[in-house]
Amino acid sequence: MKILSYNPGHDGAFAYVEDGCLVFSIEAEKSSKYRHSSISVPDTFDAIAELHAVPDVLCQGGWWPGDSPRGGEVVAGYRGNDGDQVIVSKKRFLGRTIDFFSSSHERSHLLCAFGMSELPKGTPCYALIWEGIIGAFYEIDAELNTVKIADVMPEPGHRYAMLYALADPTFDKSTAEFSRLSDAGKLMALASFSKRSQASSEEEMIASFLLQDCKHLKPRDCEALKDLRHYNVGLEDQEFRNFAGIFSDRLFERFHRFAETNLKRGIPLLIVGGCGLNCDWNTKWKDSGLFSDVFVPPVANDSGSAIGTAIDAQFYFTGDPKIKWDVYSGLHFLSDETVDTSQFDEWEPSATTVATMLANDLILGWVSGRYEIGPRALGNRSILAAPFRASTRERLNIIKQREQFRPIAPVCLEDDAEKWFGCSSPSLFMLYTYRASTSRLAAVTHVNQTARIQTVSALSNLPLFELLTEFKSLTGYGVLCNTSLNFKNKGFINALSDLSAYTLQHRLDGFVIDGRIYMLKTSVGYQNYLRDNC
Repeated sequence: MKILSYNPGHDGAFAYVEDGCLVFSIEAEKSSKYRHSSISVPDTFDAIAELHAVPDVLCQGGWWPGDSPRGGEVVAGYRGNDGDQVIVSKKRFLGRTIDFFSSSHERSHLLCAFGMSELPKGTPCYALIWEGIIGAFYEIDAELNTVKIADVMPEPGHRYAMLYALADPTFDKSTAEFSRLSDAGKLMALASFSKRSQASSEEEMIASFLLQDCKHLKPRDCEALKDLRHYNVGLEDQEFRNFAGIFSDRLFERFHRFAETNLKRGIPLLIVGGCGLNCDWNTKWKDSGLFSDVFVPPVANDSGSAIGTAIDAQFYFTGDPKIKWDVYSGLHFLSDETVDTSQFDEWEPSATTVATMLANDLILGWVSGRYEIGPRALGNRSILAAPFRASTRERLNIIKQREQFRPIAPVCLEDDAEKWFGCSSPSLFMLYTYRASTSRLAAVTHVNQTARIQTVSALSNLPLFELLTEFKSLTGYGVLCNTSLNFKNKGFINALSDLSAYTLQHRLDGFVIDGRIYMLKTSVGYQNYLRDNC
């Protein structure tokens, strides 16, 4: 069965599943489009271009009623976890009449998590959806019936991001209806700077306000807090950073207390929704001892919604809720122009050469195969650098035009992960934090000595594995800095024209495309490398 699915909301995507395998997931923000974009007409043509046959089923994930198509077409809404609420009809597509399937956004999260997990069909489990709107636990039985256990707290992601907005004087809170989608990740980074665990009386007032029992909080409601110290105080303020950690723990504890009190022990937990990208919280769930296993998909946010709806359709038509998938299921890199030889030197492909350049503190763009699905760079659209110097982290944040409090993640050989980070099992998708065991890895160690690690083996990513192996032979460390290759506020670069422009504008030392090495002639670091090594 061939299933083409799309998510109409932010973090939009097309996903194509054929005979139980994810063939591709094309995300709207990728290819240097704005972060959190909805799908566009060019995205639609990209998806159609990847098809080799007319699909049997076209799926639309649920979204807000006001955003549904015009013309009387009936589609699912945002909420609803019951499988009886799916909508099935017929539709014309590329000259054929095919099945049209729609189910709720809520179900897309649940089916995405279960279908991508390693849990066999028929395994009972719990699921936690926590995102901008929904904050709820579910029970999934052996027949994949989903029952909502409880809405623990509405809008956990939105409320979390609102604390960042509260302190940010550049955010106009007087008219905003909703928090900025980028703020939750920034607050996650700031929370690690916290140096105390007790809230002040004013901070208790802020926490009570943000965690109050109401359906919807708006940023403009924060005007009620304008006389308190943290309002517009700025993100560099240490007391605000202290409270960021306290509030992060407070929000997590609300959900943890519910799970501890109401859920049975020893059952697997699936975590999905944008809060599933919070590595600190994922680690706390894994270490809680409440669950036999914890699974978070790399597309925990809405970028996985199209995949989830495709899985839901497959389950509806075939009874099978499981798919085979690879995290590198995006589009291939587009060579839309030739490299300008007046600007770049070309080197013969060599992992040893690239490793030597990185060991000499050059910073390189790295493109390999198809782009990774989800928001985290996992070694196919990355910027790579040596992991040793704090100044390297500072330079990377300047290159990426982002705040200096943001950490840089490590990518590490799977066999070395326990030695350097205490990570004893594969961590393939950069979804958990571990504590660094050495001060030598300053570029990839956050202020609280943690690191959001990705592990790599020959099976998971062979080109990156070979590079890390060569780097280890030179330095003794199979570890590199790994951050996303993207313009500010945009998704991963996926075209040579963008990569060349980025390298020139942001002063990378060069880039590598599927092994081919191109070095910026005017780079001071590259010129020093030539002087010292050639």
